[in-house]
Amino acid sequence: MYFNSLSDFINMGGHGLYVWSSYALTLVLLLSSVLLPWLNLKRTRKQLSRQLAREAARTK
Repeated sequence: MYFNSLSDFINMGGHGLYVWSSYALTLVLLLSSVLLPWLNLKRTRKQLSRQLAREAARTK
């Protein structure tokens, strides 16, 4: 598809709101599917290291 201007490209023949919101939603979902498990893993590792340190301190 050929657009005469940047404005025409953003408007997408009157469908710009649907197209760009679909792209934005897809980007948010993809990023959250990567970031949330990574953050959860980081938090779990921290909790486990704290727990191991407490248990090691108790056994001494």
